[in-house]
Amino acid sequence: MSETPDQLTIETPEQVSIRFPIAGVGSRFLAALADMLVQAIAYAVIILLLSLLILAIPGVPTHTAAKSGAVATADKWVIAVIILFNFILYWGYFTLFEAFWNGQTPGKRLCKIRVIRDSGRQITLFESMTRNLIRIIDALPGIYAVGVITMFCNRQSKRLGDLAAGTIVVHERAVERPTWSGGASRTITAAVFTPAPASDSPISPLAVDLPADAVARLSTDDLDVIDHFIARAIDIDISRRAQLADRLAQQMTAKMGVAMPEGAPSERVIESIARILRGIRR
Repeated sequence: MSETPDQLTIETPEQVSIRFPIAGVGSRFLAALADMLVQAIAYAVIILLLSLLILAIPGVPTHTAAKSGAVATADKWVIAVIILFNFILYWGYFTLFEAFWNGQTPGKRLCKIRVIRDSGRQITLFESMTRNLIRIIDALPGIYAVGVITMFCNRQSKRLGDLAAGTIVVHERAVERPTWSGGASRTITAAVFTPAPASDSPISPLAVDLPADAVARLSTDDLDVIDHFIARAIDIDISRRAQLADRLAQQMTAKMGVAMPEGAPSERVIESIARILRGIRR
């Protein structure tokens, strides 16, 4: 793994380089503003609902001095609910969205950035909980001053939560649409962790026939490696690309327990494996 001031590069076991453009303070600040707006709307809705609920309780005295013990207890419960909701909205909002929405909150998705692990893999609930528990420290003394200062002090723009959880925030890459020889236009998706759907797949009608039960032995991580190779193929020197394709095809067929299809180009084998594996994962 290596990095430049604005890019993280990870070498996979198959020696395929994967580049991740690092999200800086600007894009993360805009994402935070969008998330704060969503949270503010949620706050307004819950306060309105609680107010309507209190007004709807029959027999509630309007004067403080006339409040009964039961009403005072109800007020305490309302305050407790508000405190609990505040914690869930502040901490749980980021934690749950990032853990179960592919490393993104609504604000991050709007700004096309996401949280990933330092290894390039998708974050889990544990990493999401860790980085967001420390969010309250990053936010001190206001407007994320500690977090911003920390980001300026390291090359990967990590706040304290990222350093503790081993995560990093990156930009999603745009879709590249190269034109291949033979007159057919093929689409390659280069977005991080967003494999191309079946309708946009670059598989040709002459795809290699492979047994689905053998392909099913491969994991989601194997599919990620194949997708990253396909996304980067257009940028790799032709001779180097052929070597990587041969090595990757041999490794995948070995895991599948089948022999390399005789006479089939390695890239065609890789593409066919990806097509079948996506269908199985669906």
